[in-house]
Amino acid sequence: MAAYICDECGMSVGVMTCGTCDAELAHDTIVKDDGSAVHVSTCPEGHGKIKSPMCCGQDMLCEVE
Repeated sequence: MAAYICDECGMSVGVMTCGTCDAELAHDTIVKDDGSAVHVSTCPEGHGKIKSPMCCGQDMLCEVE
């Protein structure tokens, strides 16, 4: 299970699922053209991806197991 944790305040977000197939979203990172990284949560069945959660004005971090 991917758990996103705020490095600032400790808030955490647990399981997020795809609304189409109910699969658990997987943590991933996209590297933009300018070289910066964006954290995303991706449907393993290919239904899309969303920007990962933010808290305290910054991306929440996820340790991938």
